[in-house]
Amino acid sequence: MSVTPIPDGYHAVTPWILGQDTAGLMKFLAAAFGAEELFPPVVDEHGRIGHAEMRIGDSVVMMFDRPDWPPTPAFLRLYVPDVEEALKNAIAAGGTVVTEPTHMFWGDMVARVHDPYGNLYWLHSRIEIVDEEEMNRRFGDPKFVDAMNYVQGSLFKPAV
Repeated sequence: MSVTPIPDGYHAVTPWILGQDTAGLMKFLAAAFGAEELFPPVVDEHGRIGHAEMRIGDSVVMMFDRPDWPPTPAFLRLYVPDVEEALKNAIAAGGTVVTEPTHMFWGDMVARVHDPYGNLYWLHSRIEIVDEEEMNRRFGDPKFVDAMNYVQGSLFKPAV
């Protein structure tokens, strides 16, 4: 049997989320994005999670508690079938909207949501195929210029 450099079910890049409450984060990810736990988390004698993995769609996200580290927010892009539905689920799970669903010049619908643990998620769904000529035209279209300014101008996390 041959060994492959990337284990089955993983991709070349696997993000880590480090935080103070990995158990809470795991509940959020399950409720918001349908994330599935791959195996029981490794928990130390103090009740801290030293290693956990969840699958969101076809990708694995690893996470662990680091209460002695400064806040290290993760920024993740998730491709989802329906941005509005994913945003609704994330809000119901405790997330806060940073960017409302916005049609972008390259053909994606995009929204952003901030979770209760300091992480930011870009929710994307490809809604149309845009060729190079149309994309170039859209660079000057006020509708798409305004959309880009809105997305780029919104805060990392919502104002409280």
